[in-house]
Amino acid sequence: MLSRSFTRLFLVFISSLLFVVQVQAAMIPAPPQIPARSYIVMDAATGQVILSKNEHDRYPPASLVKIMTSYIVELELIRGNLSEDEMVSVSEKAWRTGGSRMFIQEGRQVPLIDLLRGVIISSGNDASVALAEHVAGSEAAFADLMNQHAQRLGMVNTHFENSTGLPADNQYSSAYDLALLSRALVEDSYQYYPIYAEKYFEFNDIRQPNRNRLLWRDDSVDGIKTGHTSEAGYCLVASAKRDDMRLISVVMGSASEASRAQETQQLLNYAFRFFETAPLYSAGQMISQQRVWGGQLDEVQLGVSENLALTIPRGQKDNLEVILDLPRHIEAPLAEGETIGQVIVSLDGEVVSETALVALQSVEQAGIFKRLWHSVLKFFSGFFNS
Repeated sequence: MLSRSFTRLFLVFISSLLFVVQVQAAMIPAPPQIPARSYIVMDAATGQVILSKNEHDRYPPASLVKIMTSYIVELELIRGNLSEDEMVSVSEKAWRTGGSRMFIQEGRQVPLIDLLRGVIISSGNDASVALAEHVAGSEAAFADLMNQHAQRLGMVNTHFENSTGLPADNQYSSAYDLALLSRALVEDSYQYYPIYAEKYFEFNDIRQPNRNRLLWRDDSVDGIKTGHTSEAGYCLVASAKRDDMRLISVVMGSASEASRAQETQQLLNYAFRFFETAPLYSAGQMISQQRVWGGQLDEVQLGVSENLALTIPRGQKDNLEVILDLPRHIEAPLAEGETIGQVIVSLDGEVVSETALVALQSVEQAGIFKRLWHSVLKFFSGFFNS
C-alpha cells in the first residue's frame, strides 16, 4: 500500500513539474509599445516576423532608399561588372544634389569604393546620384533598375523614384519590404556588409560619423541605415547578431533621432530575449532515404533545397516534432530537385512549417525487365499490406 501511494505521489509530482516547465517555457510578455508609425523585427535566417505594427503600410522611406542603391552597386561589384578602384566622374547634378552630402566636387573623379562608403556611412546624396549615373547612365534609369530588384525581392509595397530618398511623388516603401531588402543585403552582399558597421568615413579632409547611434551603444549591432525627412520622420533599419541569431529591425516615423535608436533597441532586446533561431536541416543534407520503384537505383536520398530553420520561443526546440509526408510509392524517373513530399514541423501540436522534400539525386528509369519485376513486387506488397 505504501509503495502504491508513493508511486501515485511521485507521478503527481512529475506531472506537476512538467506542467510548470511547459508553462514557464510558454510565458512570453507582451511586446514593447513603440510610438513609431510603423515597425517590424524579422529573423534574418528564417524570414519569420517576430513582431510588427503597420508593417505593410506605405510610407516615405527617406534615406532608407539608399539601402537599395548600395545593394545594387555591391551586386554589380560581386558580379564583376564594376571594380572598387574604377574612377567615377562627378556630374553637375550629383554635385548640386542637396541634403546630406559626401562633399564631392563637380568634374572630379572619385574611386567607386569611396562613393559606396559615402552612401553607406555619410548618407551622401551626391554620392548616390554619382553612383546611379555611373551604373545606369542616369538617375531615372537607375530608379527603374531599383524597381526591378524590388519586384524580384517581393517588395510589393515599394516604388522608387530616385537613388537618394529625397522627397518625390510616388516614392514609398513599407517596413516589411525594407526588412526583405535588408535580409537580401546581408545574405547576398556579405563581402561588403562590414562597411555598414564602420563608424566614420573621411573624404576630402572631412570626417563624418555614421548616423546609426546603435553602433556605439550595442556591440551586436552592425548596420544598416538611417533616414530622415520632415515627411518621413526619423527612420532606422538595424541589424544585430547575438550568438547564432541575426535580427533585422525597421522603425519608420519616429519622433526624433534619439527615439528611433531607443525604440529599435527595445525591439531588438525583446526579440533576442524571448525568441531563438532553431536550425533543422541544411540545403542538400540527406534527411531520409526511400525505396524507388522501377529505377536504375533502388533508393533515393531526400532533403530540402534551402536551409530549413524556424524562429521559435526560447526553450521550445525540444518540443518540435518533424513528420515526413511521403507518397506510398516513389517511382522513377526522378529529377534532382523534384518535389517528393513535405517536411512538416509542429510545435505543441500546431503546424509551424511545411517545406518541400526533394530528391537530392536523379534516378533514371530502369530497363523493361526490372520495371516488370518491380510491378510484380509492388502488387504483392500492396496485396499483403491492404
